[in-house]
Amino acid sequence: MTSLLSAPEAAPASSALEPVPANGPLRSLLRRPRFVFSAFVVVLLCAVAAGPGFFAGWFGHGDPHACDLDHSGHGPTAGHPFGYDIQGCDLYSNVIHGTRDSLGIGLLTTAVTLVTAVVLGCLAGYFGGLLDLLISRLMDVFFGFPVLIGMIVVLETFSVHSVTSVSLVLALFSWPVLTRIMRSSVLTVRDLDYVVAARELGAGHLRILVRHVIPNAIAPVAVLTSMSIGGVITAEASLTFLGVGLKAPAVSWGVQLNTAQQYFTDHLGLLLFPSLFLSLAVLGFVLLGDCLRDAFDPRLR
Repeated sequence: MTSLLSAPEAAPASSALEPVPANGPLRSLLRRPRFVFSAFVVVLLCAVAAGPGFFAGWFGHGDPHACDLDHSGHGPTAGHPFGYDIQGCDLYSNVIHGTRDSLGIGLLTTAVTLVTAVVLGCLAGYFGGLLDLLISRLMDVFFGFPVLIGMIVVLETFSVHSVTSVSLVLALFSWPVLTRIMRSSVLTVRDLDYVVAARELGAGHLRILVRHVIPNAIAPVAVLTSMSIGGVITAEASLTFLGVGLKAPAVSWGVQLNTAQQYFTDHLGLLLFPSLFLSLAVLGFVLLGDCLRDAFDPRLR
């Protein structure tokens, strides 16, 4: 589970010292089929998550809650390309509507993690001293804690397992990696000439952080953040599969996989179709982050 929530640490010194041309990386990205494919997948999934009713309505009524037990477990039919689940609900509509919660958890968790990493990484790297010591030791505690067990224990204390609560628990155990990378990047930037000049001219700490340090230190963290979204989506599905993540009537790929574990030997589609969408989402975000890293990391150019 740790590997699902963490990204490889990278030395951010080069990206902080060498400015990236405005159009160079973008042009090179647009010429890469891998980037075009991953960007298309990510944009399409975001569109599906924003308007699942429109896409679900392409076949049949598009309502994931309109069920008929007479159709329980039936295979694909006209207007129902994925068939029906055990409750007699349209499986295609459920998979499409599941995009919103699964993707929502991935994006919300990543956003909370990114904000936490930027704030704590800046505090630790810029000010140093006792503050850096406290934040670093707190990160060490989380690094040494069994992530899967910790998430299960914390989630079990929640009476309601919603998108928000699951996202906060995932963020609780995923912030240390990005925080350490942000801290390392800030340590590189804080003693550069333009930061020292701003300090000597009387600029306050907040102004220096917002205007000079963060914009020049956040690139490695931002790139790794896009790669971590896929891992978060997988982590949510894993927790829900274990019965501690989202609960019905929530609709997510993890909820569908949790239901499918009892029936997939007789109804393979219950496991196959949510898994395909989950794999496609993870692949899209990981490839997109990989392309962005290749384009914006000067050490790889």
